[in-house]
Amino acid sequence: MKILVTGSSGHLGEALMRTLAQDPGGGRTAVGLDLLPGPFTQVVADLADRDAVRRALGDHGITAVVHAATLHKPHVSSHARREFVDANVIGTLNLLEEAVAAGADRFVFTSTTSAFGRALTPGDRQPAAWITEGVVPVPRNIYGVTKTSAEGLCELVHRDAGLPVLILRTSRFFPEQDDREEVRATYPDANLKVNELLYRRVDIEDAVAAHLLALDRAPQLGFDRYIISATTPFQRDDAPALQEDAPAVVAAKFPHYADIYNKLGWTMFPKIERVYDNAHARAGLGWAPRWDFAYALDRLAVGEEPRSALTAAVGLKGYHAEPHGVYTTR
Repeated sequence: MKILVTGSSGHLGEALMRTLAQDPGGGRTAVGLDLLPGPFTQVVADLADRDAVRRALGDHGITAVVHAATLHKPHVSSHARREFVDANVIGTLNLLEEAVAAGADRFVFTSTTSAFGRALTPGDRQPAAWITEGVVPVPRNIYGVTKTSAEGLCELVHRDAGLPVLILRTSRFFPEQDDREEVRATYPDANLKVNELLYRRVDIEDAVAAHLLALDRAPQLGFDRYIISATTPFQRDDAPALQEDAPAVVAAKFPHYADIYNKLGWTMFPKIERVYDNAHARAGLGWAPRWDFAYALDRLAVGEEPRSALTAAVGLKGYHAEPHGVYTTR
């Protein structure tokens, strides 16, 4: 299998390229494509350039695509809406159609849980939103609009041309600080990210594993969407209490968590407003994410890092070349 990995200078793309490079005997080789140069990028190109996409696929004999390149939420304040359309919609359409023309037999599209948008926020005194693939997205910004539009193109090309396409709606995996000043002031960064493993974060090692499983299973599955987030310890009937007293819910499931947090000077969120349910991905892809809240607690208890070595190796990247808050390219 000859895989084109787009966004290979970004967090997930680099993580995929690193992982694939460590498995030379596995029958999979990868070519990285990105708009920005990088140590794991062999093709520097703009996906909105149809000819460049055609050359990238044809010149390298590509048979499979992992499309992780995107303009992200941090770009909403710095890029025009047309730039989002060019990168996330036109770029995806070019890649899908040229993959069909090149004879590729599988396509994995990295989408985002941000696509759910306003569906993630319950009303006052409502239970926490329980998010599955059946929840209808209500995009909040141009990022969500273009990602849901790209998902629609994926489904259209699958139905029209027969290209197997799997869509992975990933939750947070970036190691950068939160962009909300009040959150950064309240929670140490590692505290924040471990809390998020309860309901809205996935370690990049687990995200890579999901993408590689999707590559393997796409021809069999044909088309589907999956939420890619750490396995939550919560059940649907926890939703009302999560909005009222999240620490009490967590303590009922992990009685030792408070001792570990107290030693670190950490705190739990007072409430949790949404929960991502990954059950469909675990069943459909055979995905078994390791880096959940329970595993993080076990590691913290013995003084180990609550994140994977791959997360640390990829490191901070930022999203902007010019100074732009916490999301500035390193």
